[in-house]
Amino acid sequence: MISRGLLITIEGGEAVGKSTQLLHLAERLRGSGHCVVTTREPGGTPGAEAIREVMLDPATVLDPLADTLLVFAARADHVAHLIRPALMQGKIVLCDRYVDSTLAYQGYGLGVDLMSIRLLSSMIGLDPDLTFILDLSPDSALARLSNRQGALDRYERFTPAFAARVAAGFRAIAMDNPDRCLLIDAAAEIEDITRLMFDAIQTKLGRP
Repeated sequence: MISRGLLITIEGGEAVGKSTQLLHLAERLRGSGHCVVTTREPGGTPGAEAIREVMLDPATVLDPLADTLLVFAARADHVAHLIRPALMQGKIVLCDRYVDSTLAYQGYGLGVDLMSIRLLSSMIGLDPDLTFILDLSPDSALARLSNRQGALDRYERFTPAFAARVAAGFRAIAMDNPDRCLLIDAAAEIEDITRLMFDAIQTKLGRP
């Protein structure tokens, strides 16, 4: 009988290095013999990716509650068609953003009721097994964003005050969930962060 896999989420504000860490961590886990699926939110399935395009388009204007409901519409499809089947096959799923991003962005950032977000999350019915939250000061994140090539997406264009609320939200989430969440200094060396994440996963799997 195949044991259920692990859902591991990588969280944090803009420009903290989530996507980079996901790729490095997936490579290291695969090199250790694990079967790994990498994905992102919003997105991961055709329907969720279509919602992502709307949400990240700088021309899109949404009420905060509408923004939240779109996130969960994408998540419901993502979990049903990609994440849950992979877990049932015993795979490790690495997801760039999940429900903690909704709490931080739509909740702490945009002011949507946190209990309402948690209620919607309970309807999805799938919590992460382990969450890494990359923490970076808003000033450092802004400096990284300014060095990016190409146009900024809708969330990257939000105000510095919004980014500060999001960062504070992520820290509050980490404090409230110490058994699941590991807060990591995103200013550390990339290799050191990857090693820290890998070791935490090995511990979760019961391996030295």
